[in-house]
Amino acid sequence: MTYRIVRDAEIDRIRKAFPLDAYAVLDLQPGVPDSDIKLQYRKKSLLIHPDKTQNPLAPDAFDRLKKAQTTLLDEKARERLDECIADARRLLIREHKYTLDSPELKTDEFKVEWRKKTVEVLLEDEARRRRQMKARMQEEGREKQKEEEELEARKRKRDADQAWEATRDERIGSWRDWQKGKSKDKEGGKKKKKMKVLG
Repeated sequence: MTYRIVRDAEIDRIRKAFPLDAYAVLDLQPGVPDSDIKLQYRKKSLLIHPDKTQNPLAPDAFDRLKKAQTTLLDEKARERLDECIADARRLLIREHKYTLDSPELKTDEFKVEWRKKTVEVLLEDEARRRRQMKARMQEEGREKQKEEEELEARKRKRDADQAWEATRDERIGSWRDWQKGKSKDKEGGKKKKKMKVLG
C-alpha cells in the first residue's frame, strides 16, 4: 500500500515540476554527469511506468520524464538549459547585490528563489525562441513564395515561347500571304498606271 502512495506522490511531483526545467522533472541538480541522469531516469521510470500502476496520470508523467531525460542527454539542449539556470543565478546575485562569496548563496531560501528565477528565465527564453522560430518561418514562407513566383514566371515564359513556336508556321504562312498580296498590288498598280488615259 505504501509503495502505491510513493508512486502516486512521484507521479504528482513530476506533473507539478516545471516542464522546461528537465532537472526539476528528474529531481536532479544542474551539472550532474550523464551516468546520474540515466540512473535517475531508470529509477523513476520503473517507479511510475504506466504498466506498473493504475494511476490514470502515469502516462503523462512518464512522457514528461522521458522528455526530460532526452533534453539532458542532448548536448545543445542541456547547454541551453544550463545557461538559463546560470543566468537566473547571476540575475539574483545582481538584484540582491550579493558577491560570489556571500553566505546567502548557500541558504535554502536562495535555492528556492533561484528555482523561481530559473522558471522566469526559461519562460523568457522559450518565448524568445518561439518568436525567432516564427520570424524564421515567416522568412522561409517569403522565400518559398518568391521561389514559387519565379517558377510561375518561368513557366509562363516557357508556355509563351511554346505558343509562339506552335504558331510559327501560321505566322510564316500569313507573312508569305501578305507578301504575295503586296507584290500583286505592285503589279496591279503598274497596270493601272499603264491604263490611264491622258487627255
